Amino acid sequence: MLKIGASLLLVFLLLIPSSHAASFNIPEKLIYDLTWTGIKAGAASLEVVEEGDTIKITSVAQSAKYISAFYKVDDRVVSILAKDTSSAFIGKPSNYILKIREGRHRRDREIIFHKEFGRATYIDHLENIKKEYTIPNNIFDPLSGFYFLRTFDLKVGNSVFVDIFDSKKVWNVEVQVLKKEKLEIPLGTFDTILIKPILKSDGIFHRKGDVLIWLTDDKKRIPVMMQTKVVVGYVTATLVGGKY
Repeated sequence: MLKIGASLLLVFLLLIPSSHAASFNIPEKLIYDLTWTGIKAGAASLEVVEEGDTIKITSVAQSAKYISAFYKVDDRVVSILAKDTSSAFIGKPSNYILKIREGRHRRDREIIFHKEFGRATYIDHLENIKKEYTIPNNIFDPLSGFYFLRTFDLKVGNSVFVDIFDSKKVWNVEVQVLKKEKLEIPLGTFDTILIKPILKSDGIFHRKGDVLIWLTDDKKRIPVMMQTKVVVGYVTATLVGGKY
């Protein structure tokens, strides 16, 4: 039905364009209302914090009580990055943890990145599966890749192509930069850039229709609204607060 958690992970991707824009702040926390066809369905958050020699990014989504009575959603995704002073980004992914509950659907997976050896360990804790995969050097998990996206300049009419390791595969994903748009939400009116990933993965990126993301057209590239089609209608995540 709702697939709320996946709606928050719409396009957490690695981009490789030519020039950097300014970046987001750390710590940062973004809080969202989740609606399904206009009905309040839950709440979600994205948070990035510094913890010693690592950067921790956390995505949480939970259904509202009346929705949970017949379709409970309790999703938590964590990406841990090792700080990297030699990189233009904040760090390199080392661990990716996905715990999903959406109705009867469950996922409990982990990816451990060994970039120095060009491989990643994929673990499915529910199926008791552990496998090694070869990965390219310049690759991110879906969640940390979204934050890397926010550090780049995006040009309307251009597409960028990205490599993401997800669902035991390396996916080369096209992200289209569609247009600039003035967007009005309860927090106010924002100048935004609308992007759309062309998604292929059969993991968290598998959707029934288009995914759209509105980023602020400024140096922070804050995702103020995200929308994806589900089996019936749309799930929309709208920014309502936080620290940014």
